[in-house]
Amino acid sequence: MTQSDHTLQRMLGLRDLVLIVIGSVIGSGIFIVPATVLRQTHGHVGIALLVWFAAGVLSLLGALTYGEMGAANPEAGGLYVYIRDAFGALPAFLYGWTAFFVISSGAVATLAVAFTGYLGQIVPVSPLAGKAVSVLMIAVVMAVNIRGTRQGADVQNVTTGIKLVALVLISIVLLAVGHQFTVAAPAGAPAVSGMSLVSAFGLAMIGVLWSYEGWQYVTFSAGETRDPQRTFPRGIIIGTGVMIVVYLLANVGYIAALGPARAAQSDRIAADAVASLLGPLAGKLIAAVILVSMFSAANGITITTPRVYFAMARDRVFFRKMAEVHPRFGTPAVAIFWSSLWAMCLAVTGTFEQLLTYVVFVGWIFYGLGAISIFVYRRREPDMVRPFRVPGYPVTPLLFVASAAAIVVNTMVTQPGRAFLGLGIVLLGAPVFFIWRFRSRRQAGEALESS
Repeated sequence: MTQSDHTLQRMLGLRDLVLIVIGSVIGSGIFIVPATVLRQTHGHVGIALLVWFAAGVLSLLGALTYGEMGAANPEAGGLYVYIRDAFGALPAFLYGWTAFFVISSGAVATLAVAFTGYLGQIVPVSPLAGKAVSVLMIAVVMAVNIRGTRQGADVQNVTTGIKLVALVLISIVLLAVGHQFTVAAPAGAPAVSGMSLVSAFGLAMIGVLWSYEGWQYVTFSAGETRDPQRTFPRGIIIGTGVMIVVYLLANVGYIAALGPARAAQSDRIAADAVASLLGPLAGKLIAAVILVSMFSAANGITITTPRVYFAMARDRVFFRKMAEVHPRFGTPAVAIFWSSLWAMCLAVTGTFEQLLTYVVFVGWIFYGLGAISIFVYRRREPDMVRPFRVPGYPVTPLLFVASAAAIVVNTMVTQPGRAFLGLGIVLLGAPVFFIWRFRSRRQAGEALESS
């Protein structure tokens, strides 16, 4: 295998990174979750908006932290590389293992199945056809990204641009036409203060942080970024900052259309808000926007996370073929193919729902470890060139680590059975890691003896 077999070309610019961040974050959450947050804050609009803002700021703290590490060490694999360098191969492998078999593949499967559900609001879709559509969506995303990183980025740019413009325009129209926005709580809503305020705020914060999740995926593509020392931190920070503004704007628009009480009771807040002002046919418009949104999110995951499996294989702790770069397309085609194929299996069987229920919170353990890595980097390599330094260090990364820890601890306290089963699924990767490590060392020894 030649050196070129392991090399990914740097072809992603600032616009690509910004739109990868935005496209990976905006899935279907912003079209549904705002109502849940209003219920959890008992209809207090000011508190609900503060939750969305605070969660966005915490995500931005993480983006600032990862921005420094990505600029200083712009390798394919991003977060996996940070954890590997700071804490060793095993925890890094467990992150990659969990991402491949559950978190990332499960997220793509979730988006594919939800895509079929929203397509059913436009045209009739039978259960069998629904499974076929889910597989086809994943296959299209897979084919686009195998054929080239540039092609995948172009699709991401177009689809993210469409959903971003649509979401902003819808929010502006709702604000212009609707006149029910108020920060006053609905009549009869319980007063929220003291510990009840802390409890409501914390409960809502966890759900909103899930809605912001996805900005970290862009770290996996640092190895394909042009001028990464300058471009990468700007891309992840701008993308996350835009998300804060867009999410706040959408929330205000929904409330302006429905009012706090109706907004809190809605199961499809975006569709209901548009329909209340523009008529029921506008629901199809929202369905179309969500279809583009979910396709874009699936593409954002597929253009980024296979780089983790590529890095793992390059470290000889995963299938060796995944470390190969396609000689014609210049992509980690094998990694993209197998991760997409597994996502198809999860989508068809429906097992992703159970797996994600148990494991998705574990991702925040790894996100926290990734942020802690900045302290290890600075201590071990104080003279490393750092074109971008996280402002507010060490408070900035510590606040992000604290938020990640809060999500994990909350899950373990409120749902201990689910949490420990999820951790068990993750730890199943440990014996696999040692088997791969043993095989790699044995093969290296055999190669040395034969030479």
